Parts: sequence; C-alpha cells; structure tokens
Amino acid sequence: MKYLRYLFFIVLSALSWMASAQLQVQYLTLDETIAIAKKQSPDALTAQHRYRSSYWQYRNYKAGFLPTLTLDGTLPSLSRSIEKISTPEGDFFYDRNLASYAAGLSLTKNLGLTGGQLFLNSNLERLDLFSDSTIKSYLSSPLNIGIRQPLFNYNPYRWAKRIEPLRYNEAERRYLEEVEQLSLKAIHLFFTLLDAQINLRIQQLNLANNDTLYQIARGRYNIGTIAENELLQIELALLNSQSRVESANFNVEIRMFDFKSYLRLPEDVSIRLVEPSAPETPVVDAQIAIAEARENRADALAFERQLIEAESAVNRQKSENRFNANLYAIYGLTQSSSDLPGAYRNPQEQQRLVLGVQIPILDWGLTRGKIKMAESDRELVRTDIQQRMIDFDQEIFLKVMGLNMQRSQLIIAAKSDTVAVKRYEVTKQRYLIGKIGILDLNMAQSEKDNAQLGYVRELSSYWTSFYELRQLTLYDFVKKRKITFNVSEIPDLD
Repeated sequence: MKYLRYLFFIVLSALSWMASAQLQVQYLTLDETIAIAKKQSPDALTAQHRYRSSYWQYRNYKAGFLPTLTLDGTLPSLSRSIEKISTPEGDFFYDRNLASYAAGLSLTKNLGLTGGQLFLNSNLERLDLFSDSTIKSYLSSPLNIGIRQPLFNYNPYRWAKRIEPLRYNEAERRYLEEVEQLSLKAIHLFFTLLDAQINLRIQQLNLANNDTLYQIARGRYNIGTIAENELLQIELALLNSQSRVESANFNVEIRMFDFKSYLRLPEDVSIRLVEPSAPETPVVDAQIAIAEARENRADALAFERQLIEAESAVNRQKSENRFNANLYAIYGLTQSSSDLPGAYRNPQEQQRLVLGVQIPILDWGLTRGKIKMAESDRELVRTDIQQRMIDFDQEIFLKVMGLNMQRSQLIIAAKSDTVAVKRYEVTKQRYLIGKIGILDLNMAQSEKDNAQLGYVRELSSYWTSFYELRQLTLYDFVKKRKITFNVSEIPDLD
C-alpha cells in the first residue's frame, strides 16, 4: 500500500510537469505586472470610462459659453377652419384656409458675467391664403439683435465658473488615485501568487530532503543504529511533505487563475514571478507628505468645491426669493410684401423693450426659512469638512509612520530568513552525523519555511504601504515628483 502511494504521487507529479511543459512560460516582475494592470485590467478600463465622462462633462460646460448657431423652420403649417369675426355690422363666420412657412437663423451667446443671453437672428415668413385666388404675403426680419437679462436673479454661470474647473481637476486627481488603487490590487495578486509559488518550491525542496533523509534512515534502521519509532517518524514527515506539495500546487493554480484573470493574460501562458527587492524609498517626512496630499489629492479639491457649492445654495435662496427684474430688449429691421424681393426692400426699424418685475409682499416667513435652511446646511458642510481635514492629515501621518516602521520590519525579516536557512543547513548536517534527533531537525525546517515566507509577506506589506502612501498623496517619493498622466493616453478624448 505504501509503495502504491509513492507510485501515485510520482505519476501525479509527472502529469503536472508535462502539463506545465506544454504552457508557454512568461517571467514577470512587479513593475511589469503593475504596468499590465494599468493598461488592460478591468479596473483600468473602468477608471478610463469614468474619467472620460468627466472630461466630456467639462467640455460641455465650456461649450456652453461659446456662440450657438441654430436653424429653425416650419415647412409648412396648414390650417383650415371656420372662425368668428366681430364687426360693427355684427358677427359672422367665415372659412379660413391658409398655409404658413417660416425659417429662422439665430446666433446666441451666454454671458457668464451677467447671467444673461445675447442673440442675433434673421427670420423669414410666408403666408398663403387660399380662397378664390391664392394670396401670398412675406414678412422678413433681416437682422435683429437683442438681450435677455435677469437683473437681480441668481447667476448660475458665475458660480459654474468657480465650481466646474474644480470638479474637472478633482476628476483628474480621482483618476490618478484609481490608477494607484488598481496598482495596489495588482501588488496584492502578485504577492499572493508569489507566496504560493515560493511555498510550492519550499515544499518540493522539503520533499526531496525528507526523501533523502528517509533513505538514509532506512539504511541506519537496517544496521540497527536507530529505532523503528524514529524511522516511522521520518516516514510520516515524508508523507506529510507529499501532501503539502499537492496542496501547494493546487493553491498555485488558484492564485494563477486570479492573477491572469485580472491582468487578462492568455490561458496558455504559465506565469513565473520574479521576487522584487524593496523600493529604494527614503525615510519619509510626515509634514512633507501631508503638504503634498493637501496640494495633490482629489479630496482637497472636493472640500473646496463643496464649500463653494454651499455658498452657491445660500446665494440662490437669497436671490430667488426677493425683488427680481428681467429685461428683454430687441432692435432690428423688418418689412412685409406680396413678393419675396419686396420683403427685403427698404426695411423698417422695429424695437421692443420689456421690463418685468417680481416683488414678494407676504409669504409668511417662507423666504426667511429657506435662507436659514441654506445657511444651516452651509455651516454643516463647513463643520464636516473641518473634521474631515483633521482626519485627512491624521491618515497621512499614520501611513508615513507605518511605512517607516515597515522598513525596519523588512530588514529584520531578511536577516531572519538568512539565519533560518543557515541554521537549517547546520542542523541537517548535525543530524546526518547523529549529533541531534529528528525533532530538532523538524523544528529547524519549520523555522526555515516560516522565515522564508515571512520575508515575502513583509516585502508585500512594504510595497503595499508604499503604494498606499502614493495613492494618498499622489506623490512619488522615490523620484521626488508629483504623479501625473497624459490625457492623450486615454482613448476617445479627441
């Protein structure tokens, strides 16, 4: 039965090796993994779509201040009815049968400074009356210039000029933060797979060592230098090693699937990860990190934007619930004729001026209540932002302290790994010459495995802390510069 288990394990390992041999092996570093994630991971595409939406929203805002040219037309409007006409002689009904046609070209421009609208237009109308004979009439307005201007109302354009650029800059920084976030996910998947691959190599090495020790122990048992109990203990360690190799191999396959799925890599590629070194990050000064975060991070702009929006809401309530006036003025030329050329011959002046007012007299405190509510909301926003700024600075400070501490932890883990490997080799040699027992050897092996995996996990924690600080500050502490991106790298922004 024992030999059948060995045979089964050998066949399983051979099949696994043959399957791996058929796959194309690709070696990836951590930097390459992050670069691939930024280019083609689902989170990268989502971040691009979200930024693209903000980009076009900002483009639409700027386009709203550019002149707009519009062509309107009615071709035709037909009407046939019986209508009542009152005359000094009395009322009577008559058949009305007509067709009207109209075309107009208008150029409008929003005025951001005043909140009004300036316009130029040109119109032409034709009226056909159908009776015993068709009567045609033309009315032209070759050129009209006018303005629509609220005098005391809320001016949305003025506030938009303060809010929309902040919103767009916030979207740019939010995109950078999302890119750093997907880098963090790529780092997590990288080190999860690397941990599994290193663990598999450790277990395979332990299996080979335990098999060698078992063969030596059998020889010693046959000549009577060790007891059967020790031989059985070594055999049990060999069987446990076989089980751990199978579990480790299965874990690698699971982690490999997650890794390739996120990076959208081909299924016929077997990934081998290259263990990275620690980033050459200098000791980070917390005050510098906080200053960079306040200048670069999206939340810093969001705080400013939210305060302006709260002020805008107060201004809206004060403006819309008090004395208001609207001015409409137009000056132009017009003419009518029974033929088209005559409609443009010797045009006459036309002028129009309308001033409308709205004066609240009695609203039972409704206006005052709305203003007080808006002011209360503004103070609530201000108080919330003040607290969030404190939390903002505290978060950066703790991340800096964590990163600086992680550096020393990584150094200790590297030394522990070196010492544990050396101790295991020494313990193994002492066991082979019979100076110590199998329990000491097993303990040294376990400490070696834990130290190797511990170093990789500390390395993962260090890289994670490093990129978390990058995300929170949008600052590269290795290259000592702000993190930026090129808009031209994002498709569909032309």
